[in-house]
Amino acid sequence: MPTGRQGSIRLFQFRGINVFLHWSWFLVAMYEIQGRTTRYSSILWNVLEYLGLFLIVLLHEFGHSLACRQVGGQADQIVLWPLGGVAYVNPPQRAGATLWSIAAGPLVNVVLFPVFGALYWFSQSPSWAQTMPDLVTLFYALLWIDIGLFIFNMLPIYPLDGGQIFRSLLWFVLGRARSLLVATVLGIIGAVGLIAVALWRQDAWLGVITAFMLLNCWGGLQHALALSRFAKLPRHIGYACPSCEAAPPIGEFWKCSHCGQPFDTFQTHATCPRCGAQYPVTKCLDCGESRPLQQWTVTG
Repeated sequence: MPTGRQGSIRLFQFRGINVFLHWSWFLVAMYEIQGRTTRYSSILWNVLEYLGLFLIVLLHEFGHSLACRQVGGQADQIVLWPLGGVAYVNPPQRAGATLWSIAAGPLVNVVLFPVFGALYWFSQSPSWAQTMPDLVTLFYALLWIDIGLFIFNMLPIYPLDGGQIFRSLLWFVLGRARSLLVATVLGIIGAVGLIAVALWRQDAWLGVITAFMLLNCWGGLQHALALSRFAKLPRHIGYACPSCEAAPPIGEFWKCSHCGQPFDTFQTHATCPRCGAQYPVTKCLDCGESRPLQQWTVTG
């Protein structure tokens, strides 16, 4: 997956979310459009079909972004590239918030099912079918593109939406680290299976997509192992995050933004021991939320 907007063109901004298009999208679009010229009477319809795919993917990614914001997370960038789209979302590190941020993308595809289905049904009237057969073919193609994207995305293979939804559900039972560990291990197994399918079908696109999935699974596995090590650290007794209720770890895990000094903010009462800078809020290393230190104190 692309790691940022490098090599991308900014298209527009909607509700504070910037949409970028990677330059390679144009090359693949030309290849795909020219390779399907026999489906329609004019290449213009091929262009419209590919733009329809672009719109479906874009709406899917906006579903992720807007849902993430709804639960208090950060989401301000979407990058579209030939193999799909990436919504850069950072929901609060809670199982429910993450689940909704991920599930909202596929739900957009579900909402689009009856829309494209109705368009295809109306286009099959005798008058449309005879005078505009290309339009009938276009609506039929968009319906199955939406269905195909939904089915593929819902495969329970991390980092696809289905795999991330599965991880979020496990989070309620196993916790943040172990749920990610289970999801990424199963994702690696699933990705290896998809690579075998790609080789059997000689499907280059599926092979490329699966290779990126495998890389993301490996990165997720490393992150899960790091989270597991972090969870085993000794914790401060008498403090708990107001958001996730996790006790903060003991150690110099906070860093002064003024002088760069690492320190334990709970031992120094949110004050840098080197330069004396005071911090009005303290960030939870478990969930990422920042609250005043006074709110961390466990009373009673």
